[in-house]
Amino acid sequence: MLRPMQIVSLVLYAAGMSFGQVLFKASALRVKEDGSIFALLWSPHFISAIILYVILTVVWVYILTGIQLSVAYPFVALSFVFTPLVAYLVFGDTVSGSYIIGVALIIVGLIVLVR
Repeated sequence: MLRPMQIVSLVLYAAGMSFGQVLFKASALRVKEDGSIFALLWSPHFISAIILYVILTVVWVYILTGIQLSVAYPFVALSFVFTPLVAYLVFGDTVSGSYIIGVALIIVGLIVLVR
């Protein structure tokens, strides 16, 4: 059974992955605006996303020192919960009813896994 701090670290990891995706989307909007992929080289959003992903990689390895991969990896699915919600708040993306049902199924699956 997972300890509370392990669950918190897994949830924060997934949230960090989602935040990175939002930074990548902001970078893509900059590329679209500038019309050149080279805009990424100077994009603070892109550079921040790369740094965040490097940090998250180290965090993931640390998480795996105390949790089996087969138990930890399903928590990555939380990024499928967080990312569209943040995209809705930041970019105005749409969230459908089927998305909400899918999110509920992911959360129920994780609750089953933790117990």
